[in-house]
Amino acid sequence: MQSKEVIYQRLKEILVELFETEPGDVTPESRLYEDLDIDSIDAVDMLVKLKSLTGEKRLEPSDFKTVRTVQDVVDAVYNLLNTDK
Repeated sequence: MQSKEVIYQRLKEILVELFETEPGDVTPESRLYEDLDIDSIDAVDMLVKLKSLTGEKRLEPSDFKTVRTVQDVVDAVYNLLNTDK
């Protein structure tokens, strides 16, 4: 099982790698669209990269409709990993 801290660190790495975001700009409170300039296409790329954390559990775009911040993404991935879906 992945801890929220491990998920956060991996997500931060993904954001820096994919979108050339400065590591210091990524905090749990960072808003994906407003603060990090991530658009819907970028969000799909991020979901694809997050599969490395979720393994066989499938990330559904619908699970991320209400996601607004980095912490929201961490919580969504954590919840997915800790359900019996």
